[in-house]
Amino acid sequence: MDKNQILQSEWLDILFEGKNKTYGAYELRKTYNNRLKKALMIAFSVVALFIVFVVLGKAYKDEIKLQPVVEISLSSIQEETKKVEVVPPVKKEEVKLETVSVTPPKIVKDNEVVPEEEVKSIDELNNVQINNFNQEGEKSNELMSPLVEKSIAGVPLNSSEDNTNKVFYNVEIPAEFPGGINGWRKYLERNLNSNLPIENGAPSGKYTVVVSFTVDKSGIISDVVAENDPGYGTKAEAIRVIKKGPNWKPAIQNGNNVIYRHKQSITFLVSEE
Repeated sequence: MDKNQILQSEWLDILFEGKNKTYGAYELRKTYNNRLKKALMIAFSVVALFIVFVVLGKAYKDEIKLQPVVEISLSSIQEETKKVEVVPPVKKEEVKLETVSVTPPKIVKDNEVVPEEEVKSIDELNNVQINNFNQEGEKSNELMSPLVEKSIAGVPLNSSEDNTNKVFYNVEIPAEFPGGINGWRKYLERNLNSNLPIENGAPSGKYTVVVSFTVDKSGIISDVVAENDPGYGTKAEAIRVIKKGPNWKPAIQNGNNVIYRHKQSITFLVSEE
């Protein structure tokens, strides 16, 4: 029996007689021809579409025409050059103004007075500029002119004091431990060995150590020194506790952080038992 006869309905019924036709094999064999036809139709449709796209693409390429290239000679373009006349700057003639030297007074003998350093009268200072040298010229209503660098006893008249590295002892806002007084008290409770004088045999009483140190603009502590020594190891312990501590809040003067020399007292209390 060939394949086509097996796939016929009557032969399928004979083969699957008394068997479970819902299992799947019966249905697959029964619909085999229809599924084969659908698969062939889909395959032919895909091949036909592919051929159509190839033909249309080739036809579209044939329609593209090359655009002619036009050569442009750069030598035919002439740039227009403009002549710029350079006008020399007008030199302004400097006008000299009458200037009178006014220098800090010095007490000297009459025969040692230099004419330039004589105290001028009010009439001589009228409508002239005040500076540190004498000069003839036109009158001016401007009172002061920029000082020319001159010095008296080797000190420049226009020099200003540089406070960048100056150490202050009195400021508007002194340096402060972080957290203020309460923060300082808690720090001492945690880090200070308050029983050290007792361990070293100190009698009852108060032992206060005054420690001075420098707080820079960033709050860093340096140059820690004890200004007194009550004994019984209190001096070394006070210095140790300051050096071990955190950075302080820097001192402020005129709205700026400054280097400040601070004093801090640390008291050890030994009570009677």
